[in-house]
Amino acid sequence: MNRIAVPGPILPQWAAAPQWVDGRMRLPLPGREYVLWREADMESLWEGLGQDGFGADERMPYWAELWPASLLLAAWLESRPDELAGKRGLDLGCGMGLSAMAGAAAGARVLGVDHEPAAVAHGLRNARENGLPATFAVMDWRAPALVPGVFDLMWGSDILYETRFYEPLTAIFRSCLAPGGRVVLAEPWREVSRGVWDRLAADGFAVARLHEESVAVASCRSTISLYEIRP
Repeated sequence: MNRIAVPGPILPQWAAAPQWVDGRMRLPLPGREYVLWREADMESLWEGLGQDGFGADERMPYWAELWPASLLLAAWLESRPDELAGKRGLDLGCGMGLSAMAGAAAGARVLGVDHEPAAVAHGLRNARENGLPATFAVMDWRAPALVPGVFDLMWGSDILYETRFYEPLTAIFRSCLAPGGRVVLAEPWREVSRGVWDRLAADGFAVARLHEESVAVASCRSTISLYEIRP
């Protein structure tokens, strides 16, 4: 795997990690401050899951938390207006919409997609409340309703933590990237994900690690790496 150095930390050094307060979180990233809204936390939503939520798809409400990988990805995106302005961007697994908003703030025309309708609704509301023109849609990675070859940049945070996601995601990478396009993923270190980078290389993708940083949000701290993937 190639390594491309990004100088210095991307995120500001907060006195305390951003916290949820009464369903709101304020995020002062280097380019602008974002405000995120949610109706309920992941634990509350988890308790309300019906039996269908524990089926083969395991539709856990992970989207209802802001994870360190999403925070680092958002800071990276908004710091690159020279690269993103006017480009078409696809946010895979958009959650509450932070990284989609960051891409829009950098001037990209962004579509955020997620399997969960509640996540898409929150992403849309957050984008509107922050005055950012991102578009959102409900989409299953296994049945992508996307025009081939149109996205200059795809991104996602913490989306390769299960091997069952590999085939549908790499199919989207191959079919929907424009010529010269690339994918940027923010991923925490996990034992289960160690082999994915070698597998990508074996399947014909060029993989480079752009950056690594320790990130804290609410009560969660992780070491996050940013990876660039090209067909």
